[in-house]
Amino acid sequence: MKKQKFPPGWDENRVKNLIAYYEQMDENEMIAEDEAAQDLAEQTLMVIPTELVPTVRDLILRKSA
Repeated sequence: MKKQKFPPGWDENRVKNLIAYYEQMDENEMIAEDEAAQDLAEQTLMVIPTELVPTVRDLILRKSA
């Protein structure tokens, strides 16, 4: 089996904690979190075509580097 590669700053424990966080939420808590994210002034949510996701990721990585 191939060793899992994580993004910088992430490890297996962090991923497991994130999974556990979302698995313990009920539907109302998930909806509330999504709605709260829409109100963040410093972030934007948008829908993009799936085939453009790699390009958008690359642009974000270049901008944050």
